[in-house]
Amino acid sequence: MLFNSYPFIFVYFPLVLIGFFLIGKRNARAAAGFLALASLFFYGWWSVKALPLLLGSICVNYWFGLRLSPAPGRDDRKRKTLLVIALAINLGVLAIFKYANFFVANVNDGLAAAGLSQIPMLHIVLPIGISFYTFTQIAFLVDCWQGKVHERSFIHYVLFVTYFPHLIAGPVLHHAQMMPQFANPATYRISPDKLALGLAIFTFGLAKKLLIADPMGQYADLMFNGVHQGLEPTLYTAWFGALAYTLQIYFDFSGYSDMAVGLSMCLGVQLPLNFRSPYKSTNIIEFWRRWHISLSTFLRDYLYVPLGGNRKGPARRYLNLFLTMLLGGLWHGAAWTFVIWGALHGIFLMINHLWNAKIRPHATPGRLGRFLGWLLTFLCVIIAWIVFRAESMQAAIAIYKGMLGMHGAPVSVFHEMGAIPFRKPKFFQTMLIALIICLAFPPTITLERWVPRVQMLAGRARLAWLSTALMALFTVVLLGFCISRLGSYSPFLYFQF
Repeated sequence: MLFNSYPFIFVYFPLVLIGFFLIGKRNARAAAGFLALASLFFYGWWSVKALPLLLGSICVNYWFGLRLSPAPGRDDRKRKTLLVIALAINLGVLAIFKYANFFVANVNDGLAAAGLSQIPMLHIVLPIGISFYTFTQIAFLVDCWQGKVHERSFIHYVLFVTYFPHLIAGPVLHHAQMMPQFANPATYRISPDKLALGLAIFTFGLAKKLLIADPMGQYADLMFNGVHQGLEPTLYTAWFGALAYTLQIYFDFSGYSDMAVGLSMCLGVQLPLNFRSPYKSTNIIEFWRRWHISLSTFLRDYLYVPLGGNRKGPARRYLNLFLTMLLGGLWHGAAWTFVIWGALHGIFLMINHLWNAKIRPHATPGRLGRFLGWLLTFLCVIIAWIVFRAESMQAAIAIYKGMLGMHGAPVSVFHEMGAIPFRKPKFFQTMLIALIICLAFPPTITLERWVPRVQMLAGRARLAWLSTALMALFTVVLLGFCISRLGSYSPFLYFQF
């Protein structure tokens, strides 16, 4: 069940919203249980076969969490051993389902090169959302071991893990962000302000997905699929295709995150911000503080810092940065293209930190410096997205050659495929609007400033009422227009990760 589908918008979410607050009037614990069951139903809609794995993961990790917390009489060494066992189980399950086929394929490549018989492929189906709910629970286990977890309700824990707005594609949640909200009685009382704000944020996220991400994806697919079929992209084709994918993945994932935040806010629960205008970044360090914030925070707190962070000298710091991004790339998918994408960003971060430490320490760039920094950062991000999206390294290399003009400058690939999208005004219009939104507009979450009222008009009741009414009208019209565009199956890109 997709957020951008008729069953979700007109059946599932209204029933969950009404049921949650009706039950919450009488019993908050029962309402939490209802929402947990509704979330499990949402997950089961995708795959009933994957439900036992999710439920087993929840029960096992809850059991470990209870025994990992510090308590009188508990041996710290035994707790640490138990933590290692719990982490090994989680990472082992993730490795089996996500990386077993990748491992066997690479072993078979080696066996084939040596002329030996190959191992049969396992053909394991990747359960949707496994990366997100596994990382969420790993963070919970480590925090239990460190004594940071004090909430013990099993119902709240199940809801924390399965909460449907984040379950399929994030954000990666932290128990401290969520479980206190589930324990707060105010969460179970409907708030008109939060409902209005949540619906507005959901609408803007839906518009990002349907009106920008999907059209950009159609153009990006023409280039990437054409290259995968053996066609050679020319200069303009390669650059426009790369830019189209750069905008597609931003508006697809940012749109999903906005929709998740909006849906959750309707239910009175605040999800963490996952995007903060990352394409405005003037360096790659800033980019990773703005892009997929919940994953960046997880990698920093539970991988980079345990590896030693910056506490063991500059050389070790750069190595830790590189390893963190390398594993972050592998987290996105079981393919060498994702590993290389992570390695590229690891190299970018190392160069950025080296520049700040050795070449321009404590320097504040001027307007020209910030512009050049933004341009270089944006180009690096686009270049890295090529290998992230490409089906293989051979396809990525072909696109890089096209971007360098090695396949010629005339438009050829789209012409051969019967379409030249960047000769069409609609393509340019959509791309221009997308660039303006991600480079000039504030994050969607700032709607809080003027929905349902405009703070700057405080004290001017008529103007405040008029602006609120106009914004409400615009939101309703935009929602209606987006709903009119529903129909075709259009999953979010991060579902595959």
